Order: sequence, then C-alpha cells, then structure tokens
Amino acid sequence: MFRFSKLVYYLALVLFLQIVHAVDYKFYRSSEESSNEYTASDILDDARLDTFSLIRKYGYQCEIHRVYTEDKYILEMHRIPSKSPLAPVVLLQHGLLSSSAEWVLMTPGRGLAYILADAGYDVWMGNARGNTYSHRHVTLKPSSTAYWKFSWHEIGYYDLPAMIDYILKDTGASRLQYIGFSQGTTVFWVLMSTRPEYNDKIVAMQALAPVGYVGNIKSPLIKAIAPFTNSLEVIFKILGTNEILPNGKINELAGQKLCVEEAITQVLCTNLLFLICGFNSEQLNTTMLPVVLGHTPAGASTRQVIHFGQLYKSGKFANFDHGWFANKRIYGTYKPPEYKLQNIRTPVFLHYADNDWLSTPRDVKKLAKGIPTAIGIYRVPLAKFNHLDFVFAINATELIYNRLLNIMAQFKDEP
Repeated sequence: MFRFSKLVYYLALVLFLQIVHAVDYKFYRSSEESSNEYTASDILDDARLDTFSLIRKYGYQCEIHRVYTEDKYILEMHRIPSKSPLAPVVLLQHGLLSSSAEWVLMTPGRGLAYILADAGYDVWMGNARGNTYSHRHVTLKPSSTAYWKFSWHEIGYYDLPAMIDYILKDTGASRLQYIGFSQGTTVFWVLMSTRPEYNDKIVAMQALAPVGYVGNIKSPLIKAIAPFTNSLEVIFKILGTNEILPNGKINELAGQKLCVEEAITQVLCTNLLFLICGFNSEQLNTTMLPVVLGHTPAGASTRQVIHFGQLYKSGKFANFDHGWFANKRIYGTYKPPEYKLQNIRTPVFLHYADNDWLSTPRDVKKLAKGIPTAIGIYRVPLAKFNHLDFVFAINATELIYNRLLNIMAQFKDEP
C-alpha cells in the first residue's frame, strides 16, 4: 500500500506539470548566469522553436533528413553540416523522453552539437521513433496501439542501424563517431549486441551517463514505478494511452508559465527534475527551464519505461519481458535472454557522475566489466554532478565536453 501511495503521488506530480497552464507571469529580468545579450524574449522564443529553427536562429546551417527503418517507421534527423567535405562525422543520440533538441537547447558555446560543429565535425542528431520529430509510420497511425508496440530494444535494433547507414551513404564516410546520452547509450549496447557487424561502422563511442544495468538506481520515481511495470502497461492500454509525456501546446505553456524564475511554481519544475535525476542546484540554470520544458519531455512509448523497470527488478540487462508464454514463442525461452555485451568491439569511453540517480557509479562499473572494449571510464570531478548535467549543466564544457573533444580527436577518421 505504501509503494502504491508513493506511485500515485509521483504520477500526480508529473500530471500536474503537464495539465496546469493558466498561471500568469511577467518576466522581469534574465538570470545572472545568462549573457546580457540573451533576453527574456530569446528564452520564450527558444522554448517555441523546433530544433531546425533553433539552430538556424543562431547562425548555423541545418538540414532535415528523413530515414525509413526496416519495420517502416519514419525518423527525422537533424544535421549541422561542415564546410569541409573531409570533416569527421559524428552521430548524437538523445536520452529517454527527449529529442535532438537536447543537444542545442543550451545555445552556442554550451550546447554539445554547437561545440562539435565549431570543432569541425559534421554533426548528425538522431530522433528515436515516437518522439516529437519521429512520429510517423508508413502504414500505422500514432493513434493506434500497434504503432506503440516498441521499447528501446526496437530503437537499438531498427532505428540506429537505419540512421547509421543513411549517414554513411549520404556523407560517403566509411565510419562515424557516436555519442549517446542515457538511453542513447542503452540502444547502442542493443545494436552492437544483436547486430555486431555494426561495430565496423563506428570509430569510437562516447557514453554520457551510460545506462545498461540499473539495479542500483536511486531515482525514487523510477523505483516506485518499477514494481508495477507489467500492470502499468495494462492500465495504460485500458486508458488508451500508449505514449507517455508527449510534448505539445500544454507542455509548452507549462514550461513557459510555471517555470520562469519569477513564477512561484518553479520549485515544482526543479523538484520534478531532481526527483527523477538527482539534485544539483548549482549547475541548473533556472533561467533556461522554460526552454528545457518547451522541448522536454518529447514523448516515448510506455514500453520504454516499462523495459527499464524490468531491468531494475531483474538486475539484468535483458530483452523485453513479454510474459513467459510470449517469451517462449518469441525467444524460445521462458525468460528474456540477456544482451551479449561481449559482442561489442567498438572502443567505448564511459563518462559517469557520483550524483547520477539513473546511471549510478556501481552500475556503470558493472557495465564496464561486461564490455570488452570499455577502454576508458571517467568520473566527472564534481560531487553534485547529476544525470541531466551531462547535457544541461552550466559548466558542462569545462567538466566534460573539453575532455570529450580531446578523446574524439584521437579517433578522427577521414571519409
């Protein structure tokens, strides 16, 4: 009963942020952390712009590419092309409930996509099926249950190879570098475990807040949901809800009205983020919350969350558990098989933080032992650095990105 009460409380908090949007506000000033040139108007503008428009606003070229997967999902990718035809190619893959916007929200000089572009890379940003930009299928409609019958397994097995093959064909490169954040690392493990031939197409992989094993997860929200993962799927089906926390007008208004610095409700926004990912008020630029909430969450299948819950309960990094009867039909075994991390041959660099509630040091070290080519494991030298800090921290460039660039420079491949 206690666990169920906690679950109801946390879900109610999430729903509150999603539906309440009638709070009036006036933005009086920018944060001291922000540049004098970055105005209140810029903040609200950036909260509304899509990834393509956001990149173009700050003077960078941007391209939209559409990719078709083997199972007929239509994905949208965003590219900041390099002026050099010999520029090294890099693919950035976002985390759960996010999108390509994750890499550009923090403006030039702070957003990782901009930093990589300035360093001479041909930057590609993927979008997983079901999010804001990849909400299409050749035959299925997002309003149908059939469209949402996927977890992050399918993102790794179908989406990633489709994007990698498209990029290599378009650029003429033979290999590319890969950067994943959170679930963006999970799907990489899936791909390399199940389709090991793709190891030959990746020069090196940088894992920001890597997620594979989650048995030591600290997030109270995820821990509260985990015991109910199987029953939650049934509940969502009954409610007709296969998509969790999609982005839309309500979310945009909530981000702008509830999360500006002067709004008395901003504490709810910060507490929700901390509740899921860990607490680090020093690195959270509160002025940027309307921008973050304008783009995140960007939607996902409920099965993605359920799959992570299953990992927490089992303590294993395994395929989706469909139930013993369906497992026998799909896998040939009553329990879902574990992913074969030993198939990974790509050089892997793991970057983790002590205060990360989703990618804990203990789980990262367990993951490192299972990957034969995990040749680097790095702890961010800031005790309070948390999960979201890898993409949104004020000092992310100094604490992690500069090191990332130094490592990547050693693996630059000419097309």
